[in-house]
Amino acid sequence: MDIEGPGADMANPPVDFRLLAGEGVPARDFKAGDAIFRQGDRAQELFIIQSGEVEIRLGNRVIERLPQYSIFGEMALIDNAPRSATAIAASDAKLVPVSERQFLFLISNTPYFALNVMRVMARRLRAANTAL
Repeated sequence: MDIEGPGADMANPPVDFRLLAGEGVPARDFKAGDAIFRQGDRAQELFIIQSGEVEIRLGNRVIERLPQYSIFGEMALIDNAPRSATAIAASDAKLVPVSERQFLFLISNTPYFALNVMRVMARRLRAANTAL
């Protein structure tokens, strides 16, 4: 089976949530080093990075550094459990919050949004499995 050639990258294209983080969308500012949320916190929203970068940490270990237009914090909205990791602004950052109500609306009415969230979660799970 040939997985190289045209379309080989189609199985793992970058997931970009830029449409939800455009100009004029209300955003929150964080300075480099600010905690966005901490492991164990109650979740009320996920975030889209409008500008800057965010580190996801377990203890003192950085498990992922997220670039502009990435999402994070979605898992706690899906399973209604406390935050599983800590999110720290790796640089000055603008983050667009998406409430649980908005998230449920997007999932219900925008199949591609739901699929892209699942893709992000699947990639993170695969990366965690590889790290074991």
